[in-house]
Amino acid sequence: MDLNTARMKTLALVLAGGRGSRLKDLTDFRSKPAVPIAGKYKIIDFPLSNCINSGIRKMAVLTQYRSHTLNQHVQRGWNFLRSDFNEFIELWPAQQQTGEDWYRGTADAVYQNLKMIKGLDSEYVLILAGDHVYKQDYSKMLKEHIDSKADVSVACIEVPVSEADQFGVMHIDDEDNIIAFEEKPANPPTMPGKPDVSLASMGIYIFNTKFMIEKLELDASDSNSSHDFGKDLIPLFIDSCKIKAHHFSHSSIPNPSYPDSAYWRDVGTLTAYWESNMDLTKLVPELDLYDDSWPIRTAHYQRPAAKFNYNYEERIGTALNSVVSAGCIVSGATVDKCILFNNVRVNSYSTVSRSVVLPNCDIGRHCRLNKVVLDSECKLPEGTIIGENAEDDSRRFYRNEDGITLVTQDMIEKLKINA
Repeated sequence: MDLNTARMKTLALVLAGGRGSRLKDLTDFRSKPAVPIAGKYKIIDFPLSNCINSGIRKMAVLTQYRSHTLNQHVQRGWNFLRSDFNEFIELWPAQQQTGEDWYRGTADAVYQNLKMIKGLDSEYVLILAGDHVYKQDYSKMLKEHIDSKADVSVACIEVPVSEADQFGVMHIDDEDNIIAFEEKPANPPTMPGKPDVSLASMGIYIFNTKFMIEKLELDASDSNSSHDFGKDLIPLFIDSCKIKAHHFSHSSIPNPSYPDSAYWRDVGTLTAYWESNMDLTKLVPELDLYDDSWPIRTAHYQRPAAKFNYNYEERIGTALNSVVSAGCIVSGATVDKCILFNNVRVNSYSTVSRSVVLPNCDIGRHCRLNKVVLDSECKLPEGTIIGENAEDDSRRFYRNEDGITLVTQDMIEKLKINA
């Protein structure tokens, strides 16, 4: 089968049902894949864009937790495919299709949709997480999967041994066959010839469809299983089928300024989320969002261009080393090393630094913010100071161990009540 035919015969399943509790209040009213990132996108835009750019045009987004904003985003921003060409992006909500349980794990999420999968007559199934930020050509992984005659391929990324205990780690032989798998091991196995590096699973899999269906049906009948690909199925496959490791470096979209780096981020914690956004304020970020050959798509709305007001000595509308999105107004304020999402207003005499400000926020006059994540729709009162007094920040808002303060409108309202 040639690659073009294989892409047409591939179904991508984006697992987007998770809450992402480590993002704290950011996921109180939205699922993790629906969290805004990089100034104008949502996290799920990255795997969906990767599919489109890779030539894979049959996609289903499996949703569960507080999926309204995610559903809305996919419907409004990703409805351009041609059904008459058998292309689609569909939303598959959890429906308790196999019993009374909601999705119990990643494997169970796919199992509960087997009826739909069987009806689509695919040869291959590409399983994706909906909550990672990266650029990858899945067609290269698909070709490697087919050429190797594997039953399942697992995308893997090299990580320092010192960090490998945070991941599921693969032990491979010289031909990239996976010969062992350990979930968050205390003593991670290293790569052949690379004693300081371990190979971590990215949670991206390609299955031969018939093989996957057979194994998921077996797993569903196992009462001792947690029904998770990483914890249960991948270890089960070792020594019983052909399971290959696919190196992310073989299919990542390179940034010429970072030839030795393959950018991938799990933005599952508040610190990782803040750092991933701050990466984009660098002069030349590792993640190149200005690459026309691999565009990241999203939902578009009609908004005016960003605007900067005033040029007086004590009152200059300025943004330095920052990403400022459409609809923003920086009015006599200073913004430095920040990400301002759409429709943010920063009012006079305020200073905002090293912060991530989500859509539709209004920062009042004479405010000072440093190392803050400001959730959508926040109306920050005049004179608010955040990021200068750890004890004060922890009392009023959520401040983590890395000194990042998360602020939501609910927190602001509670301050008003207690004032």
